[in-house]
Amino acid sequence: MKIKTNVNVVAVAAVFWIALMGAACAANIPVPGWDPNAFRDQSTLQIMTIGPEEGEHWSRLWLAVIDGQLYVRLGDRAYGRIQKNTAGLYVKVKIGDNEFDKVRLEAAPEMTDKVAAAMADKYFLDILVRHESHPMTARLVAEPSPSPAK
Repeated sequence: MKIKTNVNVVAVAAVFWIALMGAACAANIPVPGWDPNAFRDQSTLQIMTIGPEEGEHWSRLWLAVIDGQLYVRLGDRAYGRIQKNTAGLYVKVKIGDNEFDKVRLEAAPEMTDKVAAAMADKYFLDILVRHESHPMTARLVAEPSPSPAK
C-alpha cells in the first residue's frame, strides 16, 4: 500500500514537472526573423506607439546590439510617447525589411553606459546627440503574436 502511494506521488510529480517544462519552453518560442545580431549593421529602426489622442505614431531610433541583445536610447519625445502608449510597454517594430507586431520595451538602466558607448562608436553624430536627455535606455524583446482564433 505504501509503495502504491509513493508511485502515485512520483507520477503526479513527473506530470507536474513535464507541464512546467512545457510552459517554460512555450514562453521562449523564437519569433521568426528576430535576430538582433543580424540587425547590427542597420542604422535605425522604427517603433510604433499608440497615443490616446493621436493614434499610431512611428518614431525612428538608433540601435545598438550588445551581447546578442537589441537596445535603443529614448529621447524626451520618444520616452513621452512610451509613457502614453495605450499598449503599455509593447510596440510594433520595423527594422530593415522586417516588421514585428509585439515587441516589449524593457527598461535597462544598467546598460546605459554600455549603450551610450556603443552608439558613440557606431554613429558619428552621437558627438552631438549624447549631450541630449535620454531618460530611458531599453532592451527590445520580441514576443510571438497570438495566433488568430479559428
